[in-house]
Amino acid sequence: MRFKKPKFWDNNRQTISSLVLFPLSLIVYFVTKLKRFKKGEKFKFPIICVGNIYLGGTGKTPIVIEIFKILSSMNKKTVFIKKFYPYINDEINILNKIGPVISKKSRIKSLKSLYNSNHEVALLDDGFQDSKFLKDLSIICFNETNWIGNGNIIPSGPLREPLDALKYADCIMMKGKKDQKKERQLLNYNKKLQFFYFDYNIEIDNSIREKKIVAFAGIGNPKSFFELLTEKNLNVIEKTSFPDHYKFTDNDLNKIINFSKENNAIILTTEKDYERLEHKYKSLIYYTKLIVKIEKFEVFKNLIKEKI
Repeated sequence: MRFKKPKFWDNNRQTISSLVLFPLSLIVYFVTKLKRFKKGEKFKFPIICVGNIYLGGTGKTPIVIEIFKILSSMNKKTVFIKKFYPYINDEINILNKIGPVISKKSRIKSLKSLYNSNHEVALLDDGFQDSKFLKDLSIICFNETNWIGNGNIIPSGPLREPLDALKYADCIMMKGKKDQKKERQLLNYNKKLQFFYFDYNIEIDNSIREKKIVAFAGIGNPKSFFELLTEKNLNVIEKTSFPDHYKFTDNDLNKIINFSKENNAIILTTEKDYERLEHKYKSLIYYTKLIVKIEKFEVFKNLIKEKI
């Protein structure tokens, strides 16, 4: 979804804005509940779904890519399923570098198209809320920093549906450190949830490590990108955030380019943002690749193996 997240979503208390919008959230609540009553279609091949409840910035796509690599190591012919929206070409391009992608306006149509293919596993980037089909493994991603925000459903908060939807999930992928308090909170909705923790590393060209850096990002959680650069002891002198899936204008990029020239700095962004740049800018801007590090990796790998 292309949007700029309201700041009050991540407030740890209710605000005037969240209270004013709460009646609309009640409508979303009942709509999501009704959708869950519909029994989904069962497919003959395994379906692994990586989704979220907190809207945006939870690390779904990097986890999906890591799972694809795990399945490839098991010699499973896997295809990414990504629902088509006009603004997600950046994510589709990244997935296409890893493996085949089917992206239709309907996920179930994408899944049905696999009946005449040689693919053995369908791997969904998003789609936990889509109840038209049954999943063999449902993974929900959270970020310890944003967690569940103010705990409200959109538009008065960042949740796509109530947390009791976790009864349809199998495991939680949490970006951050182990937190038993958060685990207990989620186990209230599903005692069978398994928890895995992950973090990121980044590939950085050695030629830019000693240089001043102007960083920008238009992803679900730009703050996490900037924090990662700081953790790597990079000399970031300027940070600019944009909304998720933002379409950069010439004016936006020229401001960044001019600032970097004035300060003798290089420009660094995420791979996802780089994919959205016009070709004329790509030679002027560096990008980072995220590498996912999963704790209890072998346990997670065995869980996937059990489901396929």
